[in-house]
Amino acid sequence: MARTVTRLNDIRRAAAFCRRVSPQAPPLAIVLGSGFGSVADGLKGRWIKAAKIPGCPLPRVPGHEGRWGWGELGGAPVLLIAGRVHYYERGDMAEVTFAVRTLAAYGVRNLLLTNAAGCLSPRWSCGELMIIKDHVNLMGVNPLCEMGWNSFEDFVDLTSAYDLRLQKQLHSAGKEAGLKLHSGVYLAVSGPSYETPAEIRAFQRFGVQAVGMSTVPDVIVARRYGMRVAGLSCLTNMAAGMTKQAISHDEVVAMGKQNSKRNSEVIRIFAQKFARASKDG
Repeated sequence: MARTVTRLNDIRRAAAFCRRVSPQAPPLAIVLGSGFGSVADGLKGRWIKAAKIPGCPLPRVPGHEGRWGWGELGGAPVLLIAGRVHYYERGDMAEVTFAVRTLAAYGVRNLLLTNAAGCLSPRWSCGELMIIKDHVNLMGVNPLCEMGWNSFEDFVDLTSAYDLRLQKQLHSAGKEAGLKLHSGVYLAVSGPSYETPAEIRAFQRFGVQAVGMSTVPDVIVARRYGMRVAGLSCLTNMAAGMTKQAISHDEVVAMGKQNSKRNSEVIRIFAQKFARASKDG
């Protein structure tokens, strides 16, 4: 109980810190995963290191910077979080979802989560983008348990976890950028080991098109607090057993960097479309 109270206090202090940076919470926050780092280059505004935010856990994985940015992306007001904490880094879902809980307490109502993922569809290619339309949670834990069960509100309905309106805006942004964005189901595992070929074959039978080690805990928590959510995966590698090539983190990072500028353009256009739609009501 004491640990839960401490974490809640940290979230309150972090949200208060955010209000000092910008009293008005931006309408849209974007978490930048692997393959989306260069989105940060387009932000016109102020960057703050995550280490300065009270209680904020710091990413340890290469490719995840650990900083928050307030400003405009393509003229649209946003809050960018460059880098995330993964479950395998600490084994603590409260730390994994700290950023999203802080965003909710701060007043952010819309969230775009991006990630690098392995591709399970033999018809798709590495480097392509997939809009997440649904997910499967095989991480072995639910983040709503980590803060201590407290009410029937924690029985969160995930029937429509990924907002259809935001998905349409992503599709439109991809089309404007000259890209065809796939749509599919994302499956989350805890990591850090990659999946076996047998696991991938099983996941394919589930109707899954991408697999990764993030995003799902953030979605569950965001929906717990009534946020509208969208997810976008950069398919950085073919999943285990689909090719003869071994999987490595270096490969994932390299493919993400190779497509980062193109991915950034999609995110920039999405932010513009979101802002325009919000203004028009």
